[in-house]
Amino acid sequence: MSVIEKRGLVCPEYKALSVLGQCELIGLQRSSYYFKPKGESLLNQRLMKVVDEKFLECPFYGVERMTDYLCGLGYRVGVKRVRRLYQLMNLRTIYPKRNLSKAKATDYKYPYLLKGLKIECPNQVWQADITYIPMFRGFMYMFAIIDVYSRRIVGWSISNTMSMEWCREILLDTIRTEGQPEIFNTDQAGRPVP
Repeated sequence: MSVIEKRGLVCPEYKALSVLGQCELIGLQRSSYYFKPKGESLLNQRLMKVVDEKFLECPFYGVERMTDYLCGLGYRVGVKRVRRLYQLMNLRTIYPKRNLSKAKATDYKYPYLLKGLKIECPNQVWQADITYIPMFRGFMYMFAIIDVYSRRIVGWSISNTMSMEWCREILLDTIRTEGQPEIFNTDQAGRPVP
């Protein structure tokens, strides 16, 4: 059970057991119950917006080059801050990599279930992906599920955090409303839905 789910179980109005007692009972640190994430500062949000705009234009800009660009615009930033923002925004610089076409012998190769498959009816194959949407202050994540046959969006959601529980909840809600597909495909690998 995740920390977020455990936080939801604690009820401060329950008089028979204190918050501390409830936290001990479910194995949650009391400080974790009261913790409120601070979020990014306004400066970092402004920097992320500038970095995002420049990175879309020049995806080959690494951390040091982006730091120079930001300093040229008048921002007083260092390499460490820009590197942290790159990691937070999940930006990967595009550059030629060595032996890119060679697969590692130890890596398991998932079969691509859609290769040569004739899609003939709705709910046969669903496809899902996650993207992020730049906002005035920061960005939001969007998770969408599309029916490949009808090209209809069968499920979607927007969140300010990206977690496995969030994606799983959207998938389960979509299965409840639309029925279960034969194959659920992501950009990682297609897998039959159990």
